[in-house]
Amino acid sequence: MKQPVGTFRLALGALALAALLPLTASAQAFTGGRPPGGNGLKVGNGRLHPTLDLETRLDSGVGYFREEGTGPLSPDLSGELALHIRPGLLLDVPSPKLAIALRGNLDYVAYTGLITAGSGAASHLEGAADLALLFNQESTLSVEVGDALTRSDRTRTVALGAGVLSLFNEAHVKAQWKPGGGALEVTPAVAYAMEFFEPLGGMAPVGCTETACDPLAASQFNYGNLRLGAEGRWRFLPKTAVVVDTGLEYRGYFNDTTTPSATLLHAMAGVSGLVSPRITLTAKAGWSQNLGAGGGGTVVAQLEGTYLWGPSLTVKGGYLRAFEPVAAYGTFRDDRVYAEGRSVMGSRLALHATGALDFLSFAGGRGDTLVTLDLGPEYQIRPWLVGAVGYMLSTRSSSLDAAGLNYTRHEGYARVSVSY
Repeated sequence: MKQPVGTFRLALGALALAALLPLTASAQAFTGGRPPGGNGLKVGNGRLHPTLDLETRLDSGVGYFREEGTGPLSPDLSGELALHIRPGLLLDVPSPKLAIALRGNLDYVAYTGLITAGSGAASHLEGAADLALLFNQESTLSVEVGDALTRSDRTRTVALGAGVLSLFNEAHVKAQWKPGGGALEVTPAVAYAMEFFEPLGGMAPVGCTETACDPLAASQFNYGNLRLGAEGRWRFLPKTAVVVDTGLEYRGYFNDTTTPSATLLHAMAGVSGLVSPRITLTAKAGWSQNLGAGGGGTVVAQLEGTYLWGPSLTVKGGYLRAFEPVAAYGTFRDDRVYAEGRSVMGSRLALHATGALDFLSFAGGRGDTLVTLDLGPEYQIRPWLVGAVGYMLSTRSSSLDAAGLNYTRHEGYARVSVSY
C-alpha cells in the first residue's frame, strides 16, 4: 500500500504550525546560540527569540535527475547550488514547577538549477521542532514530556540510499527519581516514533536492483517504533557512578510485509565519571537480543572519553557498538569510531570539527562503510549576528553494487544567522 501524498501534506502543515506557534518548537542545530537575555520578547519568566538563517550551500549529492528533465539519467548523484531560508523561534521559560524549552525552524530549500537543469522542481520545505516540558525539576521525582519532529534529506534509516526525504516524529515521557540524598538515580522512559519517506528527485539511480536503494520505493518502509527503557546511576564517589541501561524496543512497518518486525531487548552496565580534573570517561558493555522472528544478538558497548585540553578547547572521542532494527533487513550492527573537537578563540570565534567511521553489518550479509566529516569556523559579528562557513563530507560504500548505496557527497556552505 503506497503512502498517500495527502499524509505528507498534513504532516508538513503540522510542521509549519510547530515552528510558528508558541506551543511547539524546533530543534536542528541553531548556530550562534541563544541571544543575550535582554533581547527577545518576554514570555512569563522567559523570553521568545525570533531567528533567521540565510544559507548558500554547494552540494554535490542532491538527488537523481534527468538532464534537461527528459535526457538520460546520470548514474551518480547530481550536484546543485541550494539556497536555504530558515526562520525559527527559541523559547526558554525557567521554573522549578514547570519549565518550557522550545526550539523551532522552517527551512525552505530552493535548488537554483545552475548546475543540474531540472533540479528546481525538487525544491522543498524542511524543518525541525522540539518541545520539552519539565515538571518539578528540583524535587525527588521529576518528569519530562516532549516531542521532536524533523523533515530533512538525512534519514535515520541507514539501510536506505540517497535521494530520500524523511519525516520523523518521536514523542516521549521520562521520569527521574532521586531517593535519599541523590546518590541513586532511576530514570524510566517510554517513547514512540514514526518515520515516513518520499523520493527527493523522483528518479531511481541507474543499476539499482534492490528496494533499499530505490527512492521511489522508500515509502514501503514507513514504520512505527516503540521504546521502553530504564537507566540507573549510583554515585559511589562524588564524581564517579555505576550506570545500568536496560530497554525493550519494538519496530513494525506500516506498508511492508517482507521485512520482519524486530523486538530488541538490551542490557548494559559500566562506570561513568571523572578520571582526573581534565578527563571524563564512560565505559559500558552488555548484550542486545532480537526476540522477533529474525532472531540474532550481539555484544553492545560504548567507550567514550572527553579531555579538557584547556579553558577553550575540548576533545571527545570513542567507540560505540550498537544493535538496532532497520528497514529491509530486520536488524543491523553498527561499529562506530568517532571524534569531536570544539574550541573557542577569544570571545567571538568558535571552531568545530567532527568525524566518524561506521561499519554497518546487516542481517543477510550486506555490509556498508560510512565516513562523515563536518568542520568549520563560526564568528559572532554582533551580539545578534553570527556568520559561519563549513565543509561536510559523506562517503558510503556497500557490498551491494548499486549507485544509490555507493557515493561521495561534498557540501560547502556559508551561513548568516540573525537572532533577536
